[in-house]
Amino acid sequence: MATEGGGKEMNEIKTQFTTREGLYKLLPHSEYSRPNRVPFNSQGSNPVRVSFVNLNDQSGNGDRLCFNVGRELYFYIYKGVRKAADLSKPIDKRIYKGTQPTCHDFNHLTATAESVSLLVGFSAGQVQLIDPIKKETSKLFNEERLIDKSRVTCVKWVPGSENLFLVAHSSGNMYLYNVEHTCGTTAPHYQLLKQGESFAVHTCKSKSTRNPLLKWTVGEGSLNEFAFSPDGKFLACVSQDGFLRVFNFDSVELHGTMKSYFGGLLCVCWSPDGKYIVTGGEDDLVTVWSFVDCRVIARGHGHKSWVSVVAFDPYTTSVEESDPMEFSGSDEDFQDLLHFGRDRANSTQSRLSKRNSTDSRPVSVTYRFGSVGQDTQLCLWDLTEDILFPHQPLSRARTHTNVMNATSPPAGSGGTNPGSNGNSITMPGNSVPPPLPRSNSLPHSAVSNAGSKSSVLDGAIASGVSKFATLSLHDRKERHHDKDHKRNHSMGHISSKSSDKLNLVTKTKTDPAKTLGTSLCPRMEDVPLLEPLICKKIAHERLTVLIFLEDCIVTACQEGFICTWARPGKVPSKHFSNQEDRMQGILLDQN
Repeated sequence: MATEGGGKEMNEIKTQFTTREGLYKLLPHSEYSRPNRVPFNSQGSNPVRVSFVNLNDQSGNGDRLCFNVGRELYFYIYKGVRKAADLSKPIDKRIYKGTQPTCHDFNHLTATAESVSLLVGFSAGQVQLIDPIKKETSKLFNEERLIDKSRVTCVKWVPGSENLFLVAHSSGNMYLYNVEHTCGTTAPHYQLLKQGESFAVHTCKSKSTRNPLLKWTVGEGSLNEFAFSPDGKFLACVSQDGFLRVFNFDSVELHGTMKSYFGGLLCVCWSPDGKYIVTGGEDDLVTVWSFVDCRVIARGHGHKSWVSVVAFDPYTTSVEESDPMEFSGSDEDFQDLLHFGRDRANSTQSRLSKRNSTDSRPVSVTYRFGSVGQDTQLCLWDLTEDILFPHQPLSRARTHTNVMNATSPPAGSGGTNPGSNGNSITMPGNSVPPPLPRSNSLPHSAVSNAGSKSSVLDGAIASGVSKFATLSLHDRKERHHDKDHKRNHSMGHISSKSSDKLNLVTKTKTDPAKTLGTSLCPRMEDVPLLEPLICKKIAHERLTVLIFLEDCIVTACQEGFICTWARPGKVPSKHFSNQEDRMQGILLDQN
């Protein structure tokens, strides 16, 4: 673990750091912010977020950057490590009144040099669809706040879909929308589709198809973030109640759960191959959860405050080459699901995808992931094979990991997990995502289009024209007819006939004392404890963005500064003037 020196050095802002790959350098002239470069007064404002998209234009400079600062939203050409940022010419700039943008996501599937679809969520609950290239606002969803009045915490396009997107709110609800459909002029009526432990999914009852198509109620308190698996089949959600819940998105089945050590979980991400999930939150820890085993396999301690973002680095994650291994699942596991009108293309198999067999050990594997927090620190972590494939209990061997007890049960025997359904497990990812598209989460990779598989929602939203109220859904055991309600964003106001049953979803509280020491939340001494490769203070205000790109790492803080860190050997000085080179060299030498 990289430790800092005395008091003065502890407070220094670092502009470079070294890992086993080499030296990472901050590029001051590749910094993006508001045009006046004045630090934003962040008190009471929503976190700064960053989204990337590549337009694949002929110029070779197709990267675009979107970020929000306070009431403002900016859209720039992103020049990365190649050239200095030009803040005087944003492609699009918007200033909102009465509400603030909280999150955003590009549709990489439909992006072209002439047009791009950008979803923007707001603090008052609305979602806007805009085209920052054409400078158009095409649609506004939940405009009258009849669907949900609470803040939008996360918005993402459904992988492989041109029209479907998912929105999470601080009410604890998620909604599935179709851009082709309108929102009603009255509060929507719902009927129960599926219910499980601490979650319920409803369809919208209406004579004509309208938004939202689905309503998910998950856990208690705010649903802080969600992330799709690399193949888009699974959905990981983290909530203020401290739970990670992983769902099969198409069949609406709960695959597994995990509980934080204490406090809420704030962020979540998937490994490039979909085998591991990392979370961060108010316990100041990063937690690594195995998708196959449905259990915590490691925790990492390096932050001194809440962890705000976690992300895997697919460009540093490595596996030594050896003979390819066959996947241990059935042929059905490789079939593409055509639910929700998706059309996924074929993708190439990567070195990681060859090792999805749970009973074989790769020659050598290392997953790299990072985290940033409210302590203004960036931490990088290596998840190594002594953690992933332990053979016997180890002493406190300290390489980059601090192993306390590395005994591992066989794959699939992760204790009595209330989220496990006992069915055969389909790995959520069989391919490492391509370098582009770029986004806040891991890029969406594709799987082979070999057929289709029935599920609860089979054909429900195919082509975006079907209507849930008329479907015969084989897993729906009851039909509940809803009455009018005013506060539809509250679970207790969904209906009258089913309210008693549905209220169990929100009333079921898990006693932290009862979960500690179980497979849901192992004790600290029961799982390996990771130490960070590096832990550096890189900002004055809390960090809110961490994105790994092929030639750089992008971070951002609440002051509204988006920073580019060149990877080792990726600083093409010829693109900078001599004066810029000298200034950059002075800054680096001072560190």
